[in-house]
Amino acid sequence: MERPEEELGARERGILALERRGFPAAGVKERAIREELGLSPVRYYQLLNALLDDPRALALDPVTVNRLRRVREGRRAER
Repeated sequence: MERPEEELGARERGILALERRGFPAAGVKERAIREELGLSPVRYYQLLNALLDDPRALALDPVTVNRLRRVREGRRAER
């Protein structure tokens, strides 16, 4: 059986790890995105959105991916 953490790249695993963390105030997450991953927040959220549809991400971290999918669907339903 293949191990999903070996299939996802370091950047994708870093995105999931960042999403597992709680951030105390606005701006703190954006700073972490820039400093830890070297990405702009816009690019980060583009990659995160694609990652939520990746079965490897779901296999690696189902709790985080399913939580974020629910948030995304809730936002889409509001539009």
